[in-house]
Parts: sequence; structure tokens; C-alpha cells
Amino acid sequence: MSDRPILTSNFGQPIPDNQNSVTAGPRGPVLLQDIHLVEKLAHFNRERVPERVVHAKGSGAFGTFRVTADITAHTRAKLFSELGKETPVFLRFSTVGGESGSADTERDPRGFAVKFYTEDGNWDMVGNNTPVFFIKDPLKFPDFIHTQKRNPQTHLKDANAKWDFWSLSPEALHQILILFSDRGTPDGFRFMHGFSSHTFSLINAAGERVWVKWHFKNKAGIKNLHPSEAGRLAGADPDYAQRDLFNAIDKGDFPKWRVCVQVMTETQAQQFRWNPFDLTKIWPHAEFPLIEVGELELNRNPQNYFAEVEQAALSPANIVDGMGFSPDKMLQGRLFAYNDAHRYRIGSNYAQLPVNAPQCPFHNYQRDGSMRFDGNGGAAPVYEPNSLGGSAEQAPGYAEPALALGEVSADRYSHAETEHDHYSQPAALFHLMDGSQQQLLIDNIAGSMAAVTQPGVVQRMLGHFEKVDPKLAAGIAAKLG
Repeated sequence: MSDRPILTSNFGQPIPDNQNSVTAGPRGPVLLQDIHLVEKLAHFNRERVPERVVHAKGSGAFGTFRVTADITAHTRAKLFSELGKETPVFLRFSTVGGESGSADTERDPRGFAVKFYTEDGNWDMVGNNTPVFFIKDPLKFPDFIHTQKRNPQTHLKDANAKWDFWSLSPEALHQILILFSDRGTPDGFRFMHGFSSHTFSLINAAGERVWVKWHFKNKAGIKNLHPSEAGRLAGADPDYAQRDLFNAIDKGDFPKWRVCVQVMTETQAQQFRWNPFDLTKIWPHAEFPLIEVGELELNRNPQNYFAEVEQAALSPANIVDGMGFSPDKMLQGRLFAYNDAHRYRIGSNYAQLPVNAPQCPFHNYQRDGSMRFDGNGGAAPVYEPNSLGGSAEQAPGYAEPALALGEVSADRYSHAETEHDHYSQPAALFHLMDGSQQQLLIDNIAGSMAAVTQPGVVQRMLGHFEKVDPKLAAGIAAKLG
């Protein structure tokens, strides 16, 4: 008797034969009633999800971030709360412009995207191996990426489009010089730096904000490939970087990065000689030196590439308490674009996939959608505000401080604090009605509210009607007994 598990269908039915289809006789046609064959072929036809428009070719690994220095003066984020504290991470490397089957050694920026599974939710630091980018406005991003893809007629890479766009976009020069230096062809993923590139913010326990740029400095040093060697590997071993990363971790040679930040105060940003939120420019290290935060180590390979790397969804919109965004225009565009791309590529419930799900409790009122993986909230309410005990509620204590923007500030402005009159215009409408219309209104409202069984709701609503007109409230109350 074999100790191997029994092969089954997706619904658990044992499969007696996985080698021969059901046919009408040994030479006859295949029968549609062979449901195992139908399931197998139908699933095969749907195995591929749409590849990423950018960063399609990627590799990933899991590891740990460990705090090595105190930055609690700058942030209240819990993952930095004490020296030695460890947070599990996932890191996805990628090329930017190539398709899923392209070569790892092409001249291209490299994506460097880290997911931190913190106790306050997931923080995604979605950056590159360069501190700047080609453009500074998200309106130009689709056009730029089109120049890096294939010509619509020839379906070949198009040098004319690439250099035509760059010749008309001088803001790209900083990144162009980096790309065409030896850092444009890094030696795999283990010997390069990572950068947030964008400016983010940190917020401390006193509600004070500073602007920051994140740096991941490779502890093994930088190694790059000569163009001739990069070209040779593109043909001989197009998966060179993936193979190198997997094999190194598999044998215990764990890649490590020193995690640092540059810090700029809001006052310094207001007085700085160029726009500090410009993605095509760096902050000089002499003026804003690197401050060590911790160490990131990759020490575990994925068990299944599709489940843990291809379905990984990282977004700069994922931050945790003690962090914030910045006025960086490109960042503002990415806050929308990344999550929208994930919903298109792997579905509206992509956040429930194990590699994407937070490793802390989470509660919201989002329900349904294709491929809901959990209990869909069970019998819990699907709306807020509500007066039901035990349901999730907002947490004002986690609010960011307002961001000053000239004469105004970006903040969440409560209409409850700025507009208190919810009753005068409904009262005017009620008074326009004649007696029969008022009675009809009373009857209709009472008829609907008669089905309410939740304690307190009727009395609370009658209180509002009382402020419209006592006659309205009294009439409804009388009807409800």
C-alpha cells in the first residue's frame, strides 16, 4: 500500500486514472462526460494571469528586518520601537521594461520592492536600485513606458521612440547617465543597492513630521557586469539573476542590506534650493547624511513561485502608523496606479492572498467580489457608521498631522465640525406640504420604521425628526405606538 496521497479533483473526488481519457471504445472519440479531462484542460487554459505591464520579470525571497539604531525621535511606527526588534519581510526584485521571459541581464533599472509584515499592518517600500527616475510627473508615465516597450507595427524594441522621448524630456538625464553607466547591468540582485527614490514622511509620537528618503545599502558591495558579459549571459542564461539569488539563499549565503534614511525637516524643505520632492533629483548626502535604521536579510526561498512571487502585490500606498506620503507628484500617481493594477491583474480580493495578507488582525467593511478567500465577514455589518456593539470603528489617534500647502492644509475636514444645520431645509420642505401630504409622509416613514428591531435606532431617528418639526416626530411616534 503506497503512503503517497490519493490524486483528487479540485473538489476532493479521487481520480482513478490520470493517463487515459474516457472514450467510446479503445479507438473512439473522447466523451464530454470525462469531467476530470474537462476540469484539467479548463484550468490549464486559465493558468496564466496577466503579467505586470512593468516589472514583469521578477524574483523574490523572504527574510527579516532587524532594528539596529534608534529612530523613535522621528517615528512612532512600532516596527522601529526597540533595538533588536525583528519584522518578517518579502522582497521582490525585477527588471522594469522587459516581458516575463526577458533576460535578467538587460540594461534596465531594477525594481527593489520590500513588504514588511508589521503588527500594525503591511508596509511596502516599492523602489528601484537607483535613487532617481526618468520623469517627475505621472502624466508622462504611460508615454515613457510605451517607448521602452515594442513598436506597434514591427513589435520590436524601438530605439527611435526611446531616444526621441528622452531628447524631449531633459529631466531624464540624471537617470539616463546612471542607466548607461556600469550600474545599468548589475551582477544579479545580490550586489546592488535599493532606494525608495520617492520622498516619504515619518511622524513621531508628538505628531511631528519629517521628510525621508530610504536607502538599502548592500553589505556585500556593488558588482556590475561588463556589457559584453551581460550580453553573453542574456543568451546563455537569461535567468542568471534568479538562479544566483535562489542558489545563494539555498546554500545559506544570505544577502544583507544596511537600511538607512535621509531626514529633512519641513522647514528645510520649504527653504531648500530645489524642489525636494522632485523624483529626478537626489538630496546631497553632505547636507542630509545617511542615518542607520537596521539590517535586512533574505534567508528563505519561496516554496512556490506563482503563489508567492507572481501573485505578490506591493504598493507604495501601503504604509503604517508613524509614516506618511509627500507631495512628490510621481508618488501621488503611484498611490492610485499600483493598487489599480493589482485589482486588474489578480482580482479585487488580491489582498487576501497569503503573500499579500497582513500578519496582524484586520477588520473592514469590504465584502464580496471575485474569489473571496475567507468567511466574507460572516454575519458582521457591512456599513459604517453603525451602532452595533463589537463592530470595527475608526481610530482618530492614528491620524497624521495636517500638511501645510501655502494658505491651506491637506487634512480630513469633518463636516460635522463645520456644518451643524441639517434641519432647517428639511423643515422648510415639511412646511411647504399641506396637511394631507404631511400625513402621507408620516405614514410612509412609520411604515418603513415599523420593521426596525435594533434597540435605540427608532428613538435616535425620532430625535432628528423632532428637530425638523415636533409635529413630524409626534405623528411618527404615534403611528409606531
